[in-house]
Amino acid sequence: MDTQAALQAIAEASSLEALQQLKAQYLGKNGLLTGEMKTLGQLAPQERRERGRVLNEIKQRLEQALAERSHTLEAQALEAQLEQESVDVSLPGYAFPSGGTHLISQMQAELLGIFRRMGFSVVEGPEVESEFFNFDALNIPPWHPARDMQDTFWLEGSSEFRIHAPGGQPTRDQGRLLLRTHTSPMQVRYMVEHTPPFKIVVPGRVFRYEQTDASHEAMFYQLEGLVVGEGITMADLKGAITELARGLFGSEARVRFQPTYFPFVEPGAQFGMWWAERERWLELGGSGMVHPNVFRAVDEYREQMGRPRAYETLTGWAFGFGIERLALLRYGIPDIRYFYQQNRLSFLRQFKP
Repeated sequence: MDTQAALQAIAEASSLEALQQLKAQYLGKNGLLTGEMKTLGQLAPQERRERGRVLNEIKQRLEQALAERSHTLEAQALEAQLEQESVDVSLPGYAFPSGGTHLISQMQAELLGIFRRMGFSVVEGPEVESEFFNFDALNIPPWHPARDMQDTFWLEGSSEFRIHAPGGQPTRDQGRLLLRTHTSPMQVRYMVEHTPPFKIVVPGRVFRYEQTDASHEAMFYQLEGLVVGEGITMADLKGAITELARGLFGSEARVRFQPTYFPFVEPGAQFGMWWAERERWLELGGSGMVHPNVFRAVDEYREQMGRPRAYETLTGWAFGFGIERLALLRYGIPDIRYFYQQNRLSFLRQFKP
């Protein structure tokens, strides 16, 4: 048996399987070295001892070489396995899909931020309203066309006034129930509960029973504003709307008023904002000085609740506009139905913050 050839073959074994085959070839039951050791009995005693010593040395060298090569191959196999199964932390992680804030919510948050900086408080009211708060107290008489079935979602049943008189039972309002057609009812609710001066804005959903098209929806969002105090004038109203315009469109924005009619303000005005970047006027909503009949209705209701009249000598102004309309104009969106009816992700993702 060529010992050097055997050691060379063991050193060059490329796998544990090949090494096991070499072990069997030289040291196995029928291996080459084992075969030579079986011939020792045929030799003379002196020659047998010498030959046995040599074969044992060869066996030890082969076993040592096999053990060392086995250790090396096992380490290489482990390293290869670890490399294959390892996680490369330098690679970017998997990006899970994430949602975003709806464009209308973004617009509302921006608008409320502008008014909060001007010292306004944000209040909200119920979407299911009574006829009294939605129409009667806002100087909208029973014969007004806004009360027609074509304009209002009427509900079954009558309402119960939700504000409690001090130490007594709730004052009852027997008006019909409806889905509010504007956020203006919260003007009356707030004035009944609070005494001036104050500045509030009221965001929320409103509902109109009308055919939907590119510029009309049965449900949309409004932002209402109300300021009441001593000596409040139209100049204060224009100043606040101007600050709103500058907050939306920059310092070059301007405001214009055009006379118009709204039953709950007198005088009333449609307001528009000059968008310098697009060089165009944006007609946004209605505004005006709170009608004396609204203050009168509030004071009468306060008296029913055992509270003092608080609005006889005061003035105030109010405004309101649709948030969707502002978004349509600002971003050049052609159809209001994109916001809710279609609600496609491809559209909404364009405005993901």
